[in-house]
Amino acid sequence: MRKRVYSKTHLFLFLTVIAVLIWSAIKPASYLTWVLEVSPAVVGLIIVIATYHRFRLTTLSYVIIAILAIIMFIGGHYVYSKVPLFNWMKETFHFQRNHYDRFGHLLKGLFAIVLREILLRKTPLTKGGWLFTIIISMSLAIAALYEIIEWLVGAAAKQVKAVKDFLGTQGDRWDTQWDMLFCLIGSILALLVFSKLHDKSLKKLR
Repeated sequence: MRKRVYSKTHLFLFLTVIAVLIWSAIKPASYLTWVLEVSPAVVGLIIVIATYHRFRLTTLSYVIIAILAIIMFIGGHYVYSKVPLFNWMKETFHFQRNHYDRFGHLLKGLFAIVLREILLRKTPLTKGGWLFTIIISMSLAIAALYEIIEWLVGAAAKQVKAVKDFLGTQGDRWDTQWDMLFCLIGSILALLVFSKLHDKSLKKLR
């Protein structure tokens, strides 16, 4: 039987994410909001753990997944519209809203690198314009799906405060469009900035 080997770096990332998850579950602003916010990240982590030996990703992809999970756990603990650091920025720079939500959607664009890895390793696609276009399209589709889920949850429980916190529009009727735009910008930047580093990481898998 082949011995299962775990990367120390991957184990460190896993333990860090679990530690933040446990912290986020301790006296969050609202347990219902917490469940709504962290559930996608927890499901994603379960998938990553279940497929670790069958389809091990690059360390870069695991770092990105860890960052995105932590972003969601922090948002779930405080509620996105009330994250302390961004409240301080709001008051100091006289912003009209807490921008943690915008920041989170921008960083979600990093997931484009994970999508890039899956497509390069599991499909006949090669580097070039089509790969870039398909990744951006997939990133936007995921962003749109998330916003649709938020809309459905909001429509099902309009009067529940925790659900309003989950939506986090902060009175902006264009919040959904802004979220998708920031995810688009983040995806483009991620591909432009990290593709070469990602290529080096992919070579190490061979």
